[in-house]
Amino acid sequence: MSRPVCGVLLAGGQSRRMGGGDKCLRELAGKTILQHVIARVAPQVQALVINANGDPLRFDAYDLPVVADSIEGYAGPLAGVLAGMDWVATNKPNCELMATFATDAPFAPRDLVPRLLEGLEAADADIAVAASGGRLHPVFALWPVYLRNSLRKAMMREDVRKVDVFTARYKVTEVEWDAGGMDPFYNVNRPDDFEHARQLLQA
Repeated sequence: MSRPVCGVLLAGGQSRRMGGGDKCLRELAGKTILQHVIARVAPQVQALVINANGDPLRFDAYDLPVVADSIEGYAGPLAGVLAGMDWVATNKPNCELMATFATDAPFAPRDLVPRLLEGLEAADADIAVAASGGRLHPVFALWPVYLRNSLRKAMMREDVRKVDVFTARYKVTEVEWDAGGMDPFYNVNRPDDFEHARQLLQA
C-alpha cells in the first residue's frame, strides 16, 4: 500500500432497532459481529481503534484501543469519525489517511481499503466512499486526517451532524462494489437480519 492507513470501527450507535445495547457484540455463527468485521478489516490497516461510548471494559476481549466521542449526546457517525481522527493524529501521526468501518456489517470487503485508496488517488479526491447496488455507504470511507479540525468546527460551531452535509464541502469519489450475489455491505440492523446473515455465512 502506497500510503499508511489507520482504521476506526464505528461502534458508538445506540442500536435502537435492535432494542438497544451493543449490536456488534451479539453473536453470529459462533463469533460476535465485531469479530467478523475485525477479521476482515484489520489486515488492511496499520492500526485499528474502536469508537464506542460508555464503559470501554466491555471491549476488553478485543485488545484494541477504545476511544469515546468528544462531541456529547450521541452525535452520530461524524462524532466517531472525529474521535478516530484525533486518536490517529495523536497515536499514529504517520497515518495521513483513516478508514472508517461500520460494526454491523459482517461481510465487509477484504479489499475495502486498497480499493478506496486506489479510487481516492485516481480521482485526486479528498474522500473516498464505498457504494454498492446504487447506494452510498458513507460509514465505509477513507478520510484524510488533516480534516479533523474542520470537522470539529463544523460539528461544534455549525451543529453539522449528517455525513453528507460535511462531505459535500470536499471532492468525494465513489468506489463501487458488486452487489449481485451478496451485498458486501449488508448490515444487521433488525432481529430478522440475524437469520439472513447466518444463512449467508453458511452458504
